[in-house]
Amino acid sequence: MVKLRPYVVAVNHVTGCPRLESGQGGRNQGRRRCAPGCERMTEGWEVDLALRLPDGTPIRERVKAPVSSKSAALRWAQDREAIILAQRGRQPKKTETKKAPTLTSFKPRFLEGHVKANRLKPSTASTYEMIFRVHLEPAFGALRIDAISDELVQRLKGDLVENERNSKTINNVLTALSVMLKRATDWKVIDAMPCRIKLLKYERTEVSFYDFADYEKLLQGAAALDVRIELLALLGGDAGLRRGEAIAVEWSDVDQKRSVLHVQRSEWDGHVTTPKGGRSRRVPMTARLAAALKAHRHLRGSRVLCQENGDSIGRQAVHEWMEKAQRRAGLKVTGAYHILRHTFCSHLAMQGATAKAIQELAGHQDLGTTQRYIHLSPAHKDAAIRLLDRRPTGESVGDGLETGSEPEAKSREVP
Repeated sequence: MVKLRPYVVAVNHVTGCPRLESGQGGRNQGRRRCAPGCERMTEGWEVDLALRLPDGTPIRERVKAPVSSKSAALRWAQDREAIILAQRGRQPKKTETKKAPTLTSFKPRFLEGHVKANRLKPSTASTYEMIFRVHLEPAFGALRIDAISDELVQRLKGDLVENERNSKTINNVLTALSVMLKRATDWKVIDAMPCRIKLLKYERTEVSFYDFADYEKLLQGAAALDVRIELLALLGGDAGLRRGEAIAVEWSDVDQKRSVLHVQRSEWDGHVTTPKGGRSRRVPMTARLAAALKAHRHLRGSRVLCQENGDSIGRQAVHEWMEKAQRRAGLKVTGAYHILRHTFCSHLAMQGATAKAIQELAGHQDLGTTQRYIHLSPAHKDAAIRLLDRRPTGESVGDGLETGSEPEAKSREVP
């Protein structure tokens, strides 16, 4: 509340004034009133502020306004009231200290908000689940995620190396941890990344593949066992299909008239999605793949590869069929199917196919993946050696830009 009254600087009392007789003079004369006729001398305005803060604290302030007019004094008083409320009446903000969740308690939120929300492939979601269960939760499960320090990450690296995990597996674990912490930062669960995560540097080893003779042995062994196993091997080695793509091939994807195979779906543990990279592709069929598909035509279901009762096959069936074929062919028994895809790309490179053609046929999203096979291409090496045949010789040697053509005749100097 704001009150204004004239600011009294002196009082001229008349004889017999109660205040004067009581010995009190000036402005503060107690509660006694002056006698009629006493004259007050004023100068400006006195501001009387009576406030109560939000927490209940009363504030009383009486002061002379630094301005002379009443309206100016009122404005000054209102400004003064606002200043007092701003400086002393502001409630101190209660700083709520965010308590970061533990890694185990944050895991469901991460899987729901990142893996499922971004529609990552079921195989990727399963990999995240496995990494958390096998590696991250045993190491950091009870820790708050903002307490995962550089030293603890390095300790995790050391444990993985000691357990003879390969560099790719270690990097997969570190990448999963990094992605989780970045999502926690984006979602304001923690203020900043609590640690720096550096991946291991490693050289990619050369991919394993079957040479021409071993591949033929595998096909012969598969054909001797079961036409379905032969067809499984051809889909990998003659068409470059991944395991999930081979499982999901349907008869509607086979165009016998144009001799083309449409790769437009993949299956992982019953979940059907698009092929890796999210794009379908067309693969022209080799003569023996087209013949095998024609000979294997059945009515047990829509899938090309299926059990005897028409049920779809799964990863385990592919593994078992590959083991049987490898054992029959006298090759190393691993049950691995991806070696056939490597064989497909390697044989294309060895027969002189271009990197772009291999990339499109295999469905590689990154040309760098295809480059792993190009060193096998004789055409690639021959083209490099042919550059040496074009080296300049004799007087044509210059800045290295010559192409072996005859040097131009020098212009005649004019005397």
